[in-house]
Amino acid sequence: MYTILPRSNGPVLGVEISGKVDIEQETELIAKAEEMIEAFDKISILVILGEHVGISFEAAASDIKWVLTHMKHLHKVGIVADGKLMAALVAIDATFAKMVGIQEKHFDRDEIETAWHWIES
Repeated sequence: MYTILPRSNGPVLGVEISGKVDIEQETELIAKAEEMIEAFDKISILVILGEHVGISFEAAASDIKWVLTHMKHLHKVGIVADGKLMAALVAIDATFAKMVGIQEKHFDRDEIETAWHWIES
């Protein structure tokens, strides 16, 4: 399940994810992101992950396909989640994201305000 956060504004989309995301929810999120791209061309996304997050295979495949075809429209991606594994995965991904002009950064849950400031700047 996802929630679009009320602090989302302009070209910044904040999303909190908890539980499992299915293809219907993924399709809704993609539609929201595309609406923002239409309005702003480049967008930034802050994703706050809950403790027990999952995604269906179909939704994950859709997400990957969308990101690969819309990279030029992504400015910043912030991931808020506790855990050293997630921090390491984001660090690896950030290396590749940087090659295509996307800034990507991991934040621990106690750094949510810092994450918002970074994504909004």
